[in-house]
Amino acid sequence: MNAIQETIQTMAIDAKKAAQKMIGLSTESKNRVLLRMADALMEQKEFIRRENEKDLESGRKKGLSNAMLDRLNLSDKVMASMINGLQEVAALPDPVGEVTEMVKRPNGIMVGRMRIPLGVIGMIYESRPNVTVDAAALCLKAGNSILLRGGSEAIHSNLALARVLQDCLAAENIDAAAIQVIPVTDREAVTYMLGLEEQIDLIIPRGGEGLIRFVAENSRIPVLKHYKGVCHVFVDETADHDMGINIVMNGKVQRPGVCNALEALLVHEKIAAGFLPKVGDALAKAGVEIRGCVKTCSLLPYAKPAADSDWGMEFLDLILAVKVVPDLDAALQHIVNYGSQHTEVIVTNSYANGQRFLREVDASAVMINASTRFSDGGQFGLGAEIGISTTKLHAYGPMGLKELTTRKFIVYGEGQVRA
Repeated sequence: MNAIQETIQTMAIDAKKAAQKMIGLSTESKNRVLLRMADALMEQKEFIRRENEKDLESGRKKGLSNAMLDRLNLSDKVMASMINGLQEVAALPDPVGEVTEMVKRPNGIMVGRMRIPLGVIGMIYESRPNVTVDAAALCLKAGNSILLRGGSEAIHSNLALARVLQDCLAAENIDAAAIQVIPVTDREAVTYMLGLEEQIDLIIPRGGEGLIRFVAENSRIPVLKHYKGVCHVFVDETADHDMGINIVMNGKVQRPGVCNALEALLVHEKIAAGFLPKVGDALAKAGVEIRGCVKTCSLLPYAKPAADSDWGMEFLDLILAVKVVPDLDAALQHIVNYGSQHTEVIVTNSYANGQRFLREVDASAVMINASTRFSDGGQFGLGAEIGISTTKLHAYGPMGLKELTTRKFIVYGEGQVRA
């Protein structure tokens, strides 16, 4: 065993020991340390910023894209979001220990189910250092320990945040190994971590499709994942044009480098001549490159012809694929062909069309008349989210507290034995 493997194994063993202690932690203790962490982030803001700037400067020198630098930046807004996330998670009901479905069987035993922590969560992620805090908060409240392996581009930021969080754990007499950031940037650390099935109960990768596929293909531990966010908006023939424009603009322009950003627009052919020039002009004014089908290009002379590869592409940039479709059936089929089971939206004033879209679209979040950008744990009321799953076992969509627990059967008897 080399030094990297020894480091990872020791941390995983410590995380498992910490998880065993977390099971008995009271809700009051968990909430108290979460609020202490929120205060500490504010108090240590300048220290965190200095460490974050080291990563940003290194990223600029390496030529990281603007989207990547945006994900890396611990701006005032991101810091406030982390602090608010900690406070929101502290305010959420504690799922651990919840007992449901108590049923009395004919033999007199009472059978029910109790919600319990998963144990040790292994988190592998890229760029966004705020994930360190969001994931730690949720795992802590759900009674888990977490082993975090961020990308090399955010190493200073992640270690700084971990130091602040661990100091808070120690101050509350909670094992600091409940939240650990792996200090090794070598990819061997990830490969070795994925084999520690005796210590780690679940792996959650969060980042680009390449990272997630690498984790899924190499892990001996169950993986919750989503490969990419190819989110569509379908503007149907009954849609309010102004509403459609606002939803498209928010989904594409507000923050194009995230997984719930809009990547493809589908427009009903009956309104294309009236709607597309208006939304196209607004998009062009915001610097969005439009890659359109033949009909789109005939209505928008500044649009570029779409290549086959543009349908189903996660651009993560100010680029939007646009297609005119004959009807709702065609829109649904396009989503089947090119969607990623992340988030799909219909803009409509037809109740029947909206309900059919909700029922038939297979995605972890399906919306009527709302921006794709709402597909987020915080926006859905989960508090900070640890990620989004487009697998269906055991979570589908944004993952909050309950998705970081499981349930065991519990039985109350009075001496019954099985005949």
